[in-house]
Amino acid sequence: MFIIEILYQIIQFLLQILSWIIIVQAILSWLVAFNVINTSNQFVRQLLYALDRITEPLYRPIRRILPDFGALDLAPLVVLLIIQILSGIVLPRLMQAALVGA
Repeated sequence: MFIIEILYQIIQFLLQILSWIIIVQAILSWLVAFNVINTSNQFVRQLLYALDRITEPLYRPIRRILPDFGALDLAPLVVLLIIQILSGIVLPRLMQAALVGA
């Protein structure tokens, strides 16, 4: 039982970190689009590259399904919604089922 609770907390923590990464990446992409952040700065370029490498595998399948809205990218919003559903509904029910079955 203790291992299931630890595993649940680790997954919740990782989903929370992933949510923050997506939010930071979305905000940075807006700042770049409005020329608030200079992408010729080495640190900014590396940070954007790292965040894109983390988030792109999550966005790619969703971008295939969603229609093209031009400059508006709804993939981060959809991924955040999926993460919230996982952490708020799916994982608690899985944990409850695992604890009842144990």
